[in-house]
Amino acid sequence: MRKLAFFVIVCAFSLITSFASAQQADVTLGFGTVMSPGASSCNVDTLLCPESGGLYPTIGVDVIFHRRFGFGYDVTWRGGAGAYPTTGQTYRPIINDFNAVFQPHVGKKIGIDLIGGIGFQDTRSYGYTNSSSCVYLGACFTSSFHFLTDVGGGVRYYFWHHAFIRPEVRYYWINNNDSGNLGNNAVSFGSTSVLRVGASIGYTIGGPE
Repeated sequence: MRKLAFFVIVCAFSLITSFASAQQADVTLGFGTVMSPGASSCNVDTLLCPESGGLYPTIGVDVIFHRRFGFGYDVTWRGGAGAYPTTGQTYRPIINDFNAVFQPHVGKKIGIDLIGGIGFQDTRSYGYTNSSSCVYLGACFTSSFHFLTDVGGGVRYYFWHHAFIRPEVRYYWINNNDSGNLGNNAVSFGSTSVLRVGASIGYTIGGPE
């Protein structure tokens, strides 16, 4: 856990300090949903349910350098806690990813975002836990952290000056997401593969070379 926190801090610091030398930066706010392959309902044999459905807000930021290459950070989470039918628990996945970014231009108002990177999913399982954060702060959940890799892209259209809209798709491979280990009230799902689809609205600071 300490190594994961250190990794997040280092990546965030690198992203912030890179703004000084970047030729362009983008900030985005989006909404979408996630889908997972396999049965649409819980498996009666394994008692594992798919990580599908729900509204997922997304916040993203990137910095772009020479030749349209750069890197960025995104966080997406389930807006409302989902219900896990086989146990009665509620849960909320929170997906953090750090990506390499390539942004080729197609035209004056159209561009493409191609990304790939690594990150982690924090699956929060809600319910009473005998911890000081639960008793005193009301944060009554347990977290299960899983390493992930992701790849995806989107097409941006500048509809007004530096403001754009971007339909997008993202594929995540989440390690041990289907482990079936429900110990310590942790929720597991039916597959390591998760697909997110949605759209973002964003603003570009700076501009193309």
